[in-house]
Amino acid sequence: MRFVMTFKIPHQAFHKHLRSGVAAQKIGRIVEETRPEHIYFFERDGVRAGLAVYDLKDAAGVCAVAEPWFLTFHAECEFTPAMTPEDLSKSGMDELGRKWA
Repeated sequence: MRFVMTFKIPHQAFHKHLRSGVAAQKIGRIVEETRPEHIYFFERDGVRAGLAVYDLKDAAGVCAVAEPWFLTFHAECEFTPAMTPEDLSKSGMDELGRKWA
């Protein structure tokens, strides 16, 4: 199942790694080990943030992809289930629409 994980990194936690010259290395390790399908970085609410798409076997996989961000950067992580167009076509939404119209 695909999940979109958004994360926000507090300044103090990031600056600690940035000043010691290892911020990029730590991000690279997390990305390499958690293997998101896609990942993007940006600013949100005045802090460093990002969005990663993970295809997880089940919800238990959330811990494996969130904990590195929590433990390394004290990040706030939020997960949203997501569907591809193929997933959506299998959802039966037309039948549900007729049933609940």
